[in-house]
Amino acid sequence: MTNPPAQTLAGVELLAGLAPEQMQAIERRCRWRSFTEGEQIIDLETDSRDVYFIVSGAARVVNYGLSGREVTLDDIGPGGNFGELAALDGQPRSANVVATSETLAASLPAVAFREILAGYPQVALALMHRLTKVIRQSTGRIMDLSTLGAHNRIFAELLREARSGEIVGNKAVLRPIPLHADIASRVSTSRETVARVLNDLARKKIVRRDSDALVLLDVNRLTNMVHEFRGD
Repeated sequence: MTNPPAQTLAGVELLAGLAPEQMQAIERRCRWRSFTEGEQIIDLETDSRDVYFIVSGAARVVNYGLSGREVTLDDIGPGGNFGELAALDGQPRSANVVATSETLAASLPAVAFREILAGYPQVALALMHRLTKVIRQSTGRIMDLSTLGAHNRIFAELLREARSGEIVGNKAVLRPIPLHADIASRVSTSRETVARVLNDLARKKIVRRDSDALVLLDVNRLTNMVHEFRGD
């Protein structure tokens, strides 16, 4: 039988650098809860303002269009956090958050989170770095939605996933294999379109599907295809 994960924030990136006694003081102010795969952690309609830290597992930040189509905004793994916007400005939640696997999360009241930012400048700086990264990613996605067709948005998403991993030479390995539904949710298209695009890229020997990975065989060519349609 697998032991449950320890209730510790030691792996949380935002809090890295704090002394052990400082971390323990924050842990004592947290509420700890386990979520099953598919369970909602944050509901867009709720008035909660807590900040969440993922100790183990993973969560997805999503919204839904008028047609009910799911739009993925971010995927957050162990050591990540979410919910800070509502804690900072007191406004309603801006998205739903759903566990994508068995997940242990710690929630910290908004007041306590703001006290930490005021008391530990290194945490406030780490938060600014995180928000800056989110803004840059969001700007890129907005540009893609505004300037690229569905096929080229899929190309751009594959490149984003490659850059978040490791590119060696002109190749990149995406592991585990991205689900068609996940790609479709991120670029606002259908699973069928994603399947057709990946099959076309495979015929052109730009990608190859292995048993446990999707291999981008020609990152430069895929990059040039995106730039061509962006008009870069």
